[in-house]
Amino acid sequence: MPGINEVRRLAWSAEQMFDLVADVGRYAEFLPWVVATRVRSDSETEMVADMLVGFNALRERFTSRVIKERPGRIEVIYIDGPMRDLDNVWQFRALESGGCEVEFCVDFTFRNAVFEALAGQYFDRAFRRMVNAFEARAQALYGSSSSSATSAA
Repeated sequence: MPGINEVRRLAWSAEQMFDLVADVGRYAEFLPWVVATRVRSDSETEMVADMLVGFNALRERFTSRVIKERPGRIEVIYIDGPMRDLDNVWQFRALESGGCEVEFCVDFTFRNAVFEALAGQYFDRAFRRMVNAFEARAQALYGSSSSSATSAA
């Protein structure tokens, strides 16, 4: 199962980053390839949401369960879509110096081995672009800080 793990130190609080990641309904506003989202149900601890992802003429819908453990962890569990499996975990840790450390892990398996081999060639680049989009969104929502975000991956 291809996967990736990234750790970044960011200028914003763990609570701010948790809120940004948990706001699935707004992903289409800032995430590349996300065409639309629909939140089916939402509570303080759990959400079920659909995401429509598009690459040129190709469109795929994913359904996921989002487990929210405020403010430290978000786990996304794949329910339905074109893949065999797609799971990710976000962890948010406050730093004594201010800001937070965000760890993001994602693992996926396509139903089709050929698609998996093709996706593996582009997944790292696409993943980094999406992580950068979350950082840009935090900048737009919360402004900048005197400390800069750095990658620890």
